[in-house]
Amino acid sequence: MSAISAQSTKKPEAAAVLSKAVARAAEKLDVSKSLLAKVLGVSPPTVTRLYSGSYLLDQNRKEWDFALLFVRVFRSLDSIVGDESTARKWLQSENRGLNAKPIDLIRNTEGLVRVVQYHENRGRQRRARLAGDAAGRQQTLAACQRSGS
Repeated sequence: MSAISAQSTKKPEAAAVLSKAVARAAEKLDVSKSLLAKVLGVSPPTVTRLYSGSYLLDQNRKEWDFALLFVRVFRSLDSIVGDESTARKWLQSENRGLNAKPIDLIRNTEGLVRVVQYHENRGRQRRARLAGDAAGRQQTLAACQRSGS
């Protein structure tokens, strides 16, 4: 196998994948580099290097855990609201369930975890509601079939 084909079939490193994912999530959510630095617990110059690809997140440092949480927030928002504009608005708006603006909460570890947990709970509720709706439709169909409707 040639060196070029070996490189193209090589799996990307986890650090490269997460580093790129966190930068893309921040861009899509319109999170500034300075705020992302606070979220990750790194310096603003480190975030600039992260964006340029000259810095990769380190699995052995807390920045890794914070990056995973941040990407989870983005992914859950993306699955719930479906578009970047609405996700950005949600992040900037006062949230009664969180008693704060999510953008303000993600600045520290406790707030970031709260936002992740909020979304996970919302996701569970949504899945339960969808499962309940599907079960309800099946029960209605079965009742119609029994009654001959």
